[in-house]
Amino acid sequence: MSDLPQKRPGTAVLGPPIKGDDAVASFVPFGIGQDKPHHFVEMAEVMWENRDSLPYAWNILNNGVCDGCSLGPRGLRDDVIEGTHLCTTRLKLLRLNTMPALAPADVMDIDRLRQLSNKELQELGRIPYPFVYRKGDRGFKRVSWDEAMGIAAELTRDVPGERMGFFATSRGVTNEAYYTFTKAARLLGSNHVDLCARLCHAATVAGLLGTIGYGAPTCSLKDLIGTDVLLLIGTNISNNQPVTMKYLMEAKRKGTRVVVVNTTLEKGLERYWIPSDVKSCLFGTQLMDDFVQVKAGGDIAFMNGVLKALIAKGAQDQDYIDTHTVGFDEMAAKVAGQKWSDLERVSGVARNRMEWVAELWGRARSGVTIYSMGLTQHSHGVENVEDVVNLHLARGFMGREKCGILPIRGHSGVQGGGECGVNPAKLPGGFKIGPETSARFKELWGGHDIPEWAGHSTGPMVEAAAAGELDLFYNLGGNLYHTMPDPEFVREAYANVKLRIHQDIVINTSTLIEPGDTILLLPAQTRYEQRGGGTSTNTERRVRFSPEIEGHPYVGGPSPSTRSPAASPAPSSQSSPTP
Repeated sequence: MSDLPQKRPGTAVLGPPIKGDDAVASFVPFGIGQDKPHHFVEMAEVMWENRDSLPYAWNILNNGVCDGCSLGPRGLRDDVIEGTHLCTTRLKLLRLNTMPALAPADVMDIDRLRQLSNKELQELGRIPYPFVYRKGDRGFKRVSWDEAMGIAAELTRDVPGERMGFFATSRGVTNEAYYTFTKAARLLGSNHVDLCARLCHAATVAGLLGTIGYGAPTCSLKDLIGTDVLLLIGTNISNNQPVTMKYLMEAKRKGTRVVVVNTTLEKGLERYWIPSDVKSCLFGTQLMDDFVQVKAGGDIAFMNGVLKALIAKGAQDQDYIDTHTVGFDEMAAKVAGQKWSDLERVSGVARNRMEWVAELWGRARSGVTIYSMGLTQHSHGVENVEDVVNLHLARGFMGREKCGILPIRGHSGVQGGGECGVNPAKLPGGFKIGPETSARFKELWGGHDIPEWAGHSTGPMVEAAAAGELDLFYNLGGNLYHTMPDPEFVREAYANVKLRIHQDIVINTSTLIEPGDTILLLPAQTRYEQRGGGTSTNTERRVRFSPEIEGHPYVGGPSPSTRSPAASPAPSSQSSPTP
């Protein structure tokens, strides 16, 4: 931090940055008696669960890119700080990669399957072969790949692209699989193709794109280490991205002040025991310096209060504002005109707390904000994101070291899914749907016509299914029945679709909803089984290669001589698909 200026030009002098405390959480060794994760117990449980495949499991952990959260360590290392990086999120997913196949007899009674939870369905084992279920059947019937492809062809041969929907999940899916998935949809004539990010960070893309022209993170995870102030707004990274706790520990040791803004106090953000660091493992690390409790939906009022106080102190970076922004005077006039009593009532935060955060932000020479779905999952999610941008532009905390906005992703492949074109309005590379773009991709993809109309996103796609406007709904992983806000509506929508294809490594509850006519259940490979390996893009947009991990028998039989180069179905001993 020493090379950063003590005072940005055009900024009032409020004083030096107010540093965070680098304190231990408890002097009781290992946090005995504390409310905390029991990492070593959980590690032992994972070892026992994977005892039949320990060498393969170790190879995944040591050599593969993490398929857990969006940070994506490569093996046990990453590009942020030195040391071992391994969390229980990744460990608890390990069994999905090592478990054996389910038995065909397990899926012969669909009524029995419908009584099971998602966890119980997962524990049945990997989907080893293609299966078919026709409305009214007792259960799923095993078929060959040729038969499965024949059924799909028969039921979709005369279906126009406008009546086809495609939805993809993100955990563990590679960039190559996303590209293949969206390309297949377009070549079949459909732009109704979307990703689970629609349920998470659509507001981020819109809010950042509309303000700074860049709908993705503006800084690296490295910028957390040593920034003066780290704002955590509407996020619980201790549970969802546990590896970040190690980054926060290092940041605290360099004087970073951590301010948490949330509706509830998350214990893991207050203090954490990091097992790969001796001091933190023994005594824990006090992470949070300040906690601001906002009302649900009160984030804009809170941030406007901070801006109001910041500008009143004269702490805005006027030179940066004049050089790099537009509309500041209008924004400043708007927040100046908002009454403190209204800001306090809507945000649930006292004026002096908002002024304190403004003091911290105004004294800082650098600042990073991490947020996630606590900001985006609102009817005004886009406006929440825009106000985060205002906080950063007001202080010039953009485009330089230790500064920026980091909307942290949840799943390991989600960033790459959007960039590879799993989007109803864009093609790979972010090219917007339209005549010129369609012509470009027609030439790239062998002369096949590419539809020019903008497709449905996930919500409208489900609504179209409910209205009887879809004859095919292809689900690459995911469980919209479990994740959408109205499960019964999803059930009704799925039941209206003539053919549903569910391609996944395990069965889930959405797979079992009675179809309009037919369900095809197709197996898939994990990222570690993808032939030749594959890539994924993490939350800071690093593209990482994960090699094919040898040492585990292919589920369902020997490796076929030909298979899709990305997330292809797991091979069948009967026949194999032609890519």
